[in-house]
Amino acid sequence: MLRLYDSLLSGNCWKARILLSQLNLEYERITLDLVRGDTQQPGFETISRFARVPVLVLEDGHPIVESGAILMHLAEGTRFLPVDLYERTEVLSWLFFEQADLQKAIAFPRVYNLRGQASQMKDEIAYRQKDGYGALQKLENWLGNRSWLVGNSYTIADTSVFAYVSLAAEGGYRMDRYPEILRWLDNVRSTEGWVPLIEKETTS
Repeated sequence: MLRLYDSLLSGNCWKARILLSQLNLEYERITLDLVRGDTQQPGFETISRFARVPVLVLEDGHPIVESGAILMHLAEGTRFLPVDLYERTEVLSWLFFEQADLQKAIAFPRVYNLRGQASQMKDEIAYRQKDGYGALQKLENWLGNRSWLVGNSYTIADTSVFAYVSLAAEGGYRMDRYPEILRWLDNVRSTEGWVPLIEKETTS
């Protein structure tokens, strides 16, 4: 069985869980406590060479690290990754853009807010948000007449960019400025198999 090492509130880990659900794949979930330092424990680097999550361990024991690589591996041969070379390249460009321009710009302010450190880290937040707002405007402009980021259907480009963008308000971003992004976020949430960041426990 597949095994996913993740953390509860990580957007990068959420991407993997969304796609695993949409592919209807069974997996064992091992949730680590980053504050406690679980990823720094001896031996974890044998699973994750960068000592961070997410990590997807395949059935043969081979670990895949980095959220974009996990998405690419899982999506191969499915409707979530185009066959056309141009469109596949476009998907990759969005995965790179998300990590380079959006992920840290949104994640850092969000973490500071969630930890109650917004006032003491206000200069760092302002610095991150300056870049983040610029990237969000690029995304808004692209989505102006589009339902999806690449082609005419939902792909892992949408999965990847969705996660942290949907959490941007938790980092103090004024998302009401971006009606096209908000429309697109709803599109992603409506896809079959989508799961929220924190799933409600069901009782029998």
